[in-house]
Amino acid sequence: MATTDRQATTLALAHALSAAERGLAVIPLSRTKLPALRSPHRLDPPGTPPCHGECGRPGHGVYDATTDPARIRALFAMAPWATGYGIACGLAPHHLIGVDLDTKGDTDSTAALRELALRHLFTIPPTVVVLTPSGGRHLWLTGPSDVVVPNSAGRLAPGIDIRGAGGYLVGPGSRTDRGVYATAPGTGHLPPAPCPRALLRLLLPPPRSSHTGPASQHGHGLVQFVLAAHEGQRNTRLFWAACRAYENNLGLSQALFEAAIRTGLSPREARSTLASAARLTGRRGEEG
Repeated sequence: MATTDRQATTLALAHALSAAERGLAVIPLSRTKLPALRSPHRLDPPGTPPCHGECGRPGHGVYDATTDPARIRALFAMAPWATGYGIACGLAPHHLIGVDLDTKGDTDSTAALRELALRHLFTIPPTVVVLTPSGGRHLWLTGPSDVVVPNSAGRLAPGIDIRGAGGYLVGPGSRTDRGVYATAPGTGHLPPAPCPRALLRLLLPPPRSSHTGPASQHGHGLVQFVLAAHEGQRNTRLFWAACRAYENNLGLSQALFEAAIRTGLSPREARSTLASAARLTGRRGEEG
């Protein structure tokens, strides 16, 4: 078994280095699909501020992800039990979005995605597809550089999980307790395809409360939704609120801009996000 594990680690490292050459940031994974390196903060006292790698030590999961070959080799050297690798989503240059189609129970996630595509008038373009040992599929898509797609589980439809910023996909060639992840025939040479605009809009989070009143109340709710954003949510919330405002002709560009500034976004970031929402909804006259 030790020899098999060593071989699996060597293969995983080779696949990880190959992925890094394509601009995909990677981390080593264990057979359980979890990051192979343990957190250096696991013994920190309760209430210690979270660290995303600022301390400089390895063990921060997806925040360790890198395309640097020397760094990748060093991470795998620190985790000789690793038999796979994870590919970080949401990072430049691809800004990868993973659509995870699961096969648990009676769930037909492929049919659910097909129904969503028919209802919202989009098609999934030819792209990388990774087959999972359990019979599922991972579709690789790319997103705009200034749009933050969050992780979600079953929100889009039962059996469909989304891997976005702060998430990762198990890379092809990884070996887990269930088997080996492999690229679907005919897709390994493809670059990740751009996410259809209609699907991208579905991937962004809705407000936590519904707005059923008149347009003025709806607009107030969208502004409050932006104001309630915490760090890491600000661009996502501003983009979602701006899309809804443009779709409903609410004329909230300035109010949303000011709300975003109050949350800590820079004017440049806020304007860029508003412009992206305007382009996505076809409101080109309001991009500024």
